[in-house]
Amino acid sequence: MGYTIEIKKPNLIVHFYGELDHHITEKARLSIDQKYIENDLKNIVLDLSQLTLMDSSGIGLVMGRYRNVVSKNGKIALISSNVYIDRIIKMSGLLKIITVYTNIDEALSNLER
Repeated sequence: MGYTIEIKKPNLIVHFYGELDHHITEKARLSIDQKYIENDLKNIVLDLSQLTLMDSSGIGLVMGRYRNVVSKNGKIALISSNVYIDRIIKMSGLLKIITVYTNIDEALSNLER
């Protein structure tokens, strides 16, 4: 379980891998928020395509980042191609407010619009 962060202005891209659960969400949240604010970015892309598990704390992480980007008139995008993760995203209600893409290029091109 872990994550990496990259910046492609005006976007912060976070690649998660393994498990996104209560063991990692607090550290990830702090790192994401710090990079987002320090670099004065607008959008966040959360790449969930390499996750094997995501629990409710992962949903909470997504929701908190959604609030942050909306307050800066930005957008958030999710990347997922895992049926299990897609089902959790759908059940959580996130699809009502956040778009899920199958790859990063698709997400970045739609954020630029």
